[in-house]
Amino acid sequence: MIPAIKSFQGEGAPPYFRLRTALSYCAPLFVNGVALPFFPVWLAGLNFNDHEIGLVIAIPMVVRVLVTPVIATLADHMTERADVLLWSGALSLLTAIALYWTSDFWPVLLVYGIQGATYAPYVPVVESIAMSGVRRWGFDYGSMRVWGSITFILSTLLGGQLISMWGGTTVLPVMVAGFILTTLMGLFAPRIGPTRRQNQPINLQSPTGNLRSPQLLITMIGVSVQQSSHAMLYTFASIYWRKLGFSGAEIAVLWSIGVAAEVMVFFLSKKLSRRFSAWTLIFFGSSMCILRWVLFPINLGFIGYFVLQCFHSCTYACVHTGIQRRIVASVHETQESSAQGAYYFYNGMFLGLMTLASGYLYAWLDLSSYYVMAGVAALGLAMVVFAYGLRTRNPVIGGGAHGVS
Repeated sequence: MIPAIKSFQGEGAPPYFRLRTALSYCAPLFVNGVALPFFPVWLAGLNFNDHEIGLVIAIPMVVRVLVTPVIATLADHMTERADVLLWSGALSLLTAIALYWTSDFWPVLLVYGIQGATYAPYVPVVESIAMSGVRRWGFDYGSMRVWGSITFILSTLLGGQLISMWGGTTVLPVMVAGFILTTLMGLFAPRIGPTRRQNQPINLQSPTGNLRSPQLLITMIGVSVQQSSHAMLYTFASIYWRKLGFSGAEIAVLWSIGVAAEVMVFFLSKKLSRRFSAWTLIFFGSSMCILRWVLFPINLGFIGYFVLQCFHSCTYACVHTGIQRRIVASVHETQESSAQGAYYFYNGMFLGLMTLASGYLYAWLDLSSYYVMAGVAALGLAMVVFAYGLRTRNPVIGGGAHGVS
């Protein structure tokens, strides 16, 4: 246990739980706000080709799927899950510093792959802490998660400005600063003790399913397949927009407006959850995802892509909110980190494989590769619809109260 912050073992929420959890989201999303849109630009500055860029971006995602479930399961049995954050942030910081001494393909691939392993458990463990707050004390998930998205926007805008002034070489220093923040947040994150045993009271209705529920399994896989269709956007959108003549600042705005739209969903998540079921949010977001990739190959200009990026509020935020509600409705808190780890396992596995494929698809089909992504999103939606069918046949399997979760 970290001696500077006492572990909470009582029945009431620890002091400033929402603030400390929100800040725990901010640190990793600061890193993601720079790395996601601009790390490919840094790789392009090393003269890596499309295949190499796709491979470097994909390998950490594949590594994460092997590491995340193991660490997440261990976190469920630890006295303090938040201790994982300290080690994850510190080791990731070392890998970011090591990238300063790498410029060839294989060393970069190795170091970035190690970073994928060390950084893998950070967000799932923060998610599990946040969901424990939802279960135990009725906190609103969106009001905590939203500040991470706001930080993503600010760091993306910062990264865009720095790249406009000094080029892709500024990516690494900003990433190092972000990993310093993640390490510090590992100290500041709430200490709420171990996950509760099943016979202890919680504020929400007890789940009726478990982590092995076929319905929950198929739903998580279907959502992960749908989310993996974003791989082409994450890997090649910034490079494509630069070819269209957009400045670094304009690219940062395009990334930021997508997350700003996502922020609005998280701000409204409590109202949306009262009005729409988790299934409805997932169905709607997945359908919008198909439309997004069908429209993306058209040269829409800056304003057109600005509008299209707002679809991220549906294709990511609505779907993510929906799957988190399904997890809460399906598993006990004693399996919270394990459930988050399983979801991030599937998410990372499919996103990693699709990112790896995207390098070859983009080199082969160019912008038409986005039509392939539309097909991938449609496959994910079909799987979720099938999982919903399991619910109607047997409502006990992973069902929620009155069938509305």
